[in-house]
Amino acid sequence: MIALAVGALQAAPTPDKDKPPRRSAKSRKVQKPASQLIAKPSPPKVIPRVLDRATPENTRIEVSLGKQRAFLIVEEEIAIDAPISSGKRSGMTPTGTFTILEKDADHRSSLYGDFVSRKNGEVIRRGVSAKIDSAPSGAAFRGAPMRWFLRITWEGVGMHTGILPGYPASHGCIRLPDDIARIFYDRTRIGTEVRVSE
Repeated sequence: MIALAVGALQAAPTPDKDKPPRRSAKSRKVQKPASQLIAKPSPPKVIPRVLDRATPENTRIEVSLGKQRAFLIVEEEIAIDAPISSGKRSGMTPTGTFTILEKDADHRSSLYGDFVSRKNGEVIRRGVSAKIDSAPSGAAFRGAPMRWFLRITWEGVGMHTGILPGYPASHGCIRLPDDIARIFYDRTRIGTEVRVSE
């Protein structure tokens, strides 16, 4: 009887020490793609009763880098609260009080863009820097479009239409949704104050 019990113990399977214990389907964490983990920016908020009073003479712009939002202010009321994408590294978008130095509805970057064929204009290489990359033979540099551009520094920083991924991603400029960039463009003038804060 004792021998039989000892034999039964020896025959019992032993747990594999290298394998972690199996979890139930409920306890397993489902990994989400990165695109779902990045917070989507809240859509623009437009207050029509305030925006209707906006003129280039009574507006100013405030930008919060921490909140990733830009505000068109009419006198002391918010007319527009919109998402932005600013410089991808701290300090790329300068803080302080600026004024609009230049307005250009169809501006193109002089630093970032694509190499295109001189023959037919087709893109040869995307996302290049005019300062770093050399154009291949038969190619020319074409700057990235920056519609509704409002320049705030002579070093190249401005506000304009751009991609808003939900986090800081620009080379220093303040990107806005296209329809909002146009309103900011139309309701400001050269000399309009722009305050950029952390």
